[in-house]
Amino acid sequence: MAGRGRGQQERGGRRSSGAGQQERTGRRGGGASSGRSGASAGGRGSAAFGGGRPPRGEAGRTRAAAGSRGRGAGITASSVGGRPRNAAAPDDGYGRGEPSAGTRGRSGSQARRSGADDRGDFGIPGFGGPRVRGAGQAGRGFANGGSAPLPSAAGLQLNAAKRKGEWLELKLPESLAAVPLKGLMQLLPIPGKVAGRLISVNGVQRQGKLLRLKLFPEERPEFEPEWMELNILYEDDFTLVVNKPPGMEVHPSVKDQRGTLAHKVAAYYDMTNQACRVRHVHRLDKDTTGPVLYAKNELAHYVFDAAMREKRIERIYAALAEGVVKDGKGVIDAPIGQDRHHSTRRRVSETGESAVTRYEVIERFADHTLLRLRLETGRTHQIRVHLSHLGHPIAGDGLYGGHRPIMQRQALHGEKLVWPHPWTGERMSVHAQLPDDFAAALRALRDANGHSSRK
Repeated sequence: MAGRGRGQQERGGRRSSGAGQQERTGRRGGGASSGRSGASAGGRGSAAFGGGRPPRGEAGRTRAAAGSRGRGAGITASSVGGRPRNAAAPDDGYGRGEPSAGTRGRSGSQARRSGADDRGDFGIPGFGGPRVRGAGQAGRGFANGGSAPLPSAAGLQLNAAKRKGEWLELKLPESLAAVPLKGLMQLLPIPGKVAGRLISVNGVQRQGKLLRLKLFPEERPEFEPEWMELNILYEDDFTLVVNKPPGMEVHPSVKDQRGTLAHKVAAYYDMTNQACRVRHVHRLDKDTTGPVLYAKNELAHYVFDAAMREKRIERIYAALAEGVVKDGKGVIDAPIGQDRHHSTRRRVSETGESAVTRYEVIERFADHTLLRLRLETGRTHQIRVHLSHLGHPIAGDGLYGGHRPIMQRQALHGEKLVWPHPWTGERMSVHAQLPDDFAAALRALRDANGHSSRK
C-alpha cells in the first residue's frame, strides 16, 4: 500500500519496560531514527474551519490543505497505505530542545508523494508503493488464524491492492487462479464474521484474476458534524488518528451532548466526502491529550477490537508526577474499582478489576518527576489512580490529590500509539509532542531549579 512521507518500522514485538523502542524509517535503505519525536515529511494540513460550514468535495479538500496545521504536533509515523501529518522540527519530545514548528503552530511540510496515481476515492492515498516490514504478532485474530501475514506465502501481495470507490481490488497470482472463493477468503486477513457478511451481501466478486471486496460501503455518521480545527496525525483508507486537545471528551457521555471529538471527526469526514461512521477504538480522559485511534470501516473495527483484547495496541504516556519518584522504573499492579463515596472517582480496591501500569523515570526535578508509562490494562483513570496510590499524584489532577500551581489540568499526555494495520498486519506508530501547557510547565521547573536529573 502506498504511503506518503517517511514511515517508521517498529523493531521487536515485545513490550518493554525500558525506554521507547528503536524505530527505523519505513523506506528501504532509510536511516535509523530514535524512538522520540523526529522530523518527517508532513501530510496535508489539519482541517481548519473558521465560522460556518466549509465547502465539501474538492473545494473542502483544498481548504484543508491550505488551512493552518494543528498545534502541538511533532509527529513521526509509519506510512503503510497512508501518511503522517504535521511533522515538526526535531526535538527530544520533552521540551529539552528548541521548540518545534508544530508547537509554535507553524505549517508542516507537504507530504512526499510516491504512487500519487493510486489515490483513494476521497483523496486519501490508495495502495501500491513503499512498504514497511512489520514485526510482532501481526496476524492474530484474522480468519486465517496465523501469527504473520499469510498471503505472502500464498503469493498474494496485500500491499499491491487498490481502492476503487467502495471496493478493494486485489490481483490474484496464477497459483490461486483456480482456488474456490471460500478458500481465497481464508487466505485474507479478514475476520470470519466480516468475511461471512461480505459473502452474504455479494460483497465479494471475482473477475478472472481480480478479486474485489466491498470493504468501504457508504455509511451514515451517527454524530452531527461540528466544525473545528483538527490535528490529524495519520490517515489511510482504514485508519484515522487524531491528536485530542485538552478539555474535550472523546464521545458523548450523556444524551444530546455536543462538542465532543466524535462530532469533530464526523465534520472532518463530511468535509472530505468520506461516508464513514465514527468508530473510536480507545478513549482518553477529558483533560488528557494525545492520539485517539479510529476505525474507518467494519474490517478495521473488528481487527482493532481484537488487538485491544490481545494487548497488541500499545498506549504510552508522559506524566508529570508530584514529588520525587526514587525508583528508576517499576510496575504498579493494583486492582481498580469505583469509589463508593464519589461517582466519578476510582480507587485501588481488592474487589476491583485487575490493573497494571509500568513506569520509568525520564527526568527528576526538585519536587516533581517526569515519567513515561505503559498500560497493560485499560481501566478508567488508571494512570491517575495508580500514581496517586503510589503517593505521587499527577500535577494538576485535583480529583486525585494533585495541585495546580504549575498546571491547570492533569499533566498527562499520550506520547505514543502503536497498532497493527488492519489490512497488512504491519506495526504502525505515531508520536505526539507535548502540548504547549505541558511543555511550558517543564520549562518553568527547569528554570526554577536551574538543573534537573535525568533518570
